[in-house]
Amino acid sequence: MRFLIVGLGSIGRRHLRNLRALGETDILLYRTHRATLPDDDLEGLPVYTDLAEALAEKPQGVIIANPTAAHLSTALPAARAGANLLIEKPVSHTLEGLEQLREALSQNNCRAIVGFHFRYHPVLGEIRSLLAEGSLGWALSGRAHWGEYLPGWHPWEDYRVSYAARADLGGGVTNTLSHPFDYLRWMLGEIVSVSAELSKLSDLELDVEDNTEALLEFANGARVAVHLDYYQQPPSHTLELTCERGRILWDNADGSACVLFADGQANRQIIPPKGFERNDMFLAEMADFIRLCRGGHFEYCSLEDGIRVQQIVAAVRQSHAQKGLRVSLA
Repeated sequence: MRFLIVGLGSIGRRHLRNLRALGETDILLYRTHRATLPDDDLEGLPVYTDLAEALAEKPQGVIIANPTAAHLSTALPAARAGANLLIEKPVSHTLEGLEQLREALSQNNCRAIVGFHFRYHPVLGEIRSLLAEGSLGWALSGRAHWGEYLPGWHPWEDYRVSYAARADLGGGVTNTLSHPFDYLRWMLGEIVSVSAELSKLSDLELDVEDNTEALLEFANGARVAVHLDYYQQPPSHTLELTCERGRILWDNADGSACVLFADGQANRQIIPPKGFERNDMFLAEMADFIRLCRGGHFEYCSLEDGIRVQQIVAAVRQSHAQKGLRVSLA
């Protein structure tokens, strides 16, 4: 089976390593030579600088790993060429063009998976099952917090030129750290309204927001606050959920969660499998994509899920523009 990787920054290289780790060898590369990483791991692979020429080689799967604002300009031709897609999150920086992508995939009998890899976190999966099983009752409220210092993400490059820091490349903390919008929806159900405020608080040299404060309301009545930032040192990514009969505390630092029961049951610790590391989520995602390309079932995360997250991001921005007024999601 043939794969084409579009974009060779850090995430494109990760997908290349994981394809190889899963036994795939027929891999093509499309690049614009703007990546700042060395090319040692690309040796021996066919490299194209013309997308049409690369797609003429008929890859069954195309991995869209270029900057967010360029996703649709490469995903659409790939879908029209009959390829299945793995699109890095977020699916785009705008809602424009997403209907055309949906139509192109349908017309060519292709499918897409969107790279919200936290759905593959084993402990978040257990939390989702625990909530569904009902021993804690309904989730009533919560808080997702993700703060991370942008200049520390890619020490090999000037953060100011990265896609995350630039509006023209689809950056901003709301888009770049949009994972909680997806995994909260996956755990708690549909998000029906949003209120939010976006800010530029730090002295980082950015032309995008570095702080997002959003309040999500779910169809079941739960309300969860989401904090995202580009300036926190040291970083942290945590989730707290308060339910009718207890609480759940998750920390991405070690991947574990603590479940506190209100009825006197002993607290429960949920820990990842021995040896679990961050790349295991990306490996599981890639295995899903390979299965999809072979015509099989895939677990997560569909194009429709990716589009829904982009609708939530758009509602966050609309609420900010309206001074924090609550915006309903149809």
